Order: sequence, then structure tokens, then C-alpha cells
Amino acid sequence: MTQVPIDYAAVYRALPGMVALLTPELVYADVNEAFVRGSGRAREDLVGRCLFDVFPDNPGAPESTGAHQLRASLLRVLSTGERDTMAVQRYDIESPEHSGHWEERYWSPVNTPVPGPDGRTALIVHRVEEVTELIRFRDGRGRTPDAELYARARELQELNNRLRQAHAREREVALALQEAMLPARRQVGHHRAAVRYRPAAGALNVCGDWYDLVDLVGGHRIDVSVGDVVGHGLAAAGVMGQLRSALTAASRVADGPAQALNVVGRYAHVVDGAESATAVTTFIDFDRHTITYSSAGHPPPVLLHRGGRVEFLDRATDPPLDAQPDPVPRPEATTGFAPGATLVLYTDGLVERRREDIDTGLMRLAEALRRHRTQDPETLADIVLLELLPPGGATDDTALVVVRL
Repeated sequence: MTQVPIDYAAVYRALPGMVALLTPELVYADVNEAFVRGSGRAREDLVGRCLFDVFPDNPGAPESTGAHQLRASLLRVLSTGERDTMAVQRYDIESPEHSGHWEERYWSPVNTPVPGPDGRTALIVHRVEEVTELIRFRDGRGRTPDAELYARARELQELNNRLRQAHAREREVALALQEAMLPARRQVGHHRAAVRYRPAAGALNVCGDWYDLVDLVGGHRIDVSVGDVVGHGLAAAGVMGQLRSALTAASRVADGPAQALNVVGRYAHVVDGAESATAVTTFIDFDRHTITYSSAGHPPPVLLHRGGRVEFLDRATDPPLDAQPDPVPRPEATTGFAPGATLVLYTDGLVERRREDIDTGLMRLAEALRRHRTQDPETLADIVLLELLPPGGATDDTALVVVRL
């Protein structure tokens, strides 16, 4: 059979459906002829411009949330590298001839990633089908082609509205829960500490990751911990709150971090949803200039020495909190530091990426800390998140603590 040469650019232009190509910055890289006709915009008004600059939300119709939903879908594609099919969206369009005049429109979008040579999403295929005629009756101006299809589409739209309302209520609860469960950034004695918390892209503002900083009794000592519960949302946050509170209490009375994790590990066995939860805790003694640490299945803390040497605290790692049905003493180790060093604790959302060995992420973290070691903790925390998290947000939650010793 003779191979027929195919002009894929011509095929793209001739596709009967509306198709646009978006960059990771959500800028139109190209649009086909059907997209030009369906959007009512000239090609030169689209290419090179951000999607949401060309098609913003209708300010006069709060129920038109298409722009918000579309942005969330596109960010999910960028962060996961997977196709995202959206439900029918109301996305009003401003008339290009009459500024301030908005047309009620309904669209069914599908967003598909196109990977580049490095495996990251280089383009997004944004396919749109207009379904306005299936959503609204047009008395005296036309008829819905299929009444049954219209009824189903209308039911779907009403369901979407109810889901958005429920999501808004859940978000309010989530924000209150976050404020109640996680301590604010703070000074620890005379030492500066920065804390950061980033939920997974598209998730509520709560997750199963936690951090804590505790002033210990006896001497000039503090405890710094981070932990991770599997899952996102309110259920994971509830488990997170129980485990964090247990570890805070245990740290105040334990002889060391290993004993504190032993206590919390036994408690995790009776907490539904605590399966495979991880944590690492460090006892910092500023009089002796030592850090004693223990890890329950968690990525190792990083000690950044003043001269730039990076030390991973990985000599006391054990299985996750609930992995041992019978109490077995956990290991702990101690290392020294000089004043001015920096201790960094984090959860795996900072360093783990799909199809990438975790050692690559750890080395990326070490290099970022080494390059920016002279920055204060607040600035350093922001730089680390900026350099390590994907532009659209990570697919896993992230907690980060930076302490200047």
C-alpha cells in the first residue's frame, strides 16, 4: 500500500469542530477555522493572547462560572499530564461589536495535553462544542432539535449548579478547618521559622499534610515536625488533625523523637483513615547544637550547613506510623550543626513527580537550598516552592517548614 503524505496543518485547519492550541501559559498558539467562526473573533484577535483576556467571566452574571471552571480544568491538565473532560459550562461571550453586551452561551470543552520532548505538557488541545441550543428553549426563534436531549442537558446543568453551591459551602468549612488545625508562621524563641502549605491543584484549601513547631520543656529546645495523611479534602484533614495533635502532645513528654513517634504510631492504629500516614520529627537542642530525629516512612529532612553543604537526615527511617501492629522501638539519630545553619522539613508533594525517581526531586531541592542559602527563611521558602512546584500546582499536597538555627 502506497503511503499517502498528509498535510496535518491543513487537516487541523479543516476540522469541523472548534479546536485551539494553548501554551502552558494558557495563551492561544493557534486556532482552526471552526474556532474562529464559533467564537466570533478574528484569528489575529486570538493568537498570542491569553484565553481569559479574550474571554473573561461575565461580571453581570455570577451564575456564569465557565471561566473559573475552565481555568481549573486547564491547570489540572498541566499538573497531571492527563486529559480532562468537562461537564457542560455556561460561559457567556461579550459581543465584539457592542462592548458590555453579553450573550448567554453554553459549551462542552475537552482539554488534552500534548507532551514535549522532556515529557512535560508543551501544548493543550482545547476542543469546544457549543451546546447552547440544547440548553435553552428559543420561543418563536427556533426549536431544540431533540427535546429529550435538551431535558437531560438541562438536568445536568442544574446538577452542576448544585455541585458548585455544595463545593462553595465545603470550601468555607475547609478554610475554617485549616485555620484551626495548622499553626500560623511564628518565631521559635529567637529563631526564625517560615511555614508554607499548598493543597494539590484543584483541591480544597485543606489536605492531609501538616506541620508543627513546639517549644519543649527543659532547656533551649524545640520540636519541628511534618506529616502526611493519604488523600485530600475534609476527611484527610480530619485524620491529619488527630495525628498532629497526638504528636504535639507526645513530643512534650517524650524522651526523644523516636518515643514520640512510637506513641503516635500506636494511636494511628485506632484512627480510621490513618493507614500509611507518615511523619518525621526533629528535636533541636540549641544549647548543645544538635538535632535528634526519627522518621516514620517520611522523606528525610535537609540540614543546610552555613558553608553550603547539604546533609539529608536519613539515618533513622522506619515504616509509616501504622505499619507495625506490635509496638517496636523506632530508631533515632543525632547530628550536629553550627549557628546559622538551616533545617528544612517538607512533605512528598515538594519532591515527588510522576515518572521520575524521587532522588531527582531530592537533588533538585538540595541544589535550590544551596544556591539560595543566604536568604532569610521566608524568602527561601518562597523560592523553594517557586522552583520545585509545577507552574499549575502539584498533584499532591505540600507542606514546608524552614528554620534558621
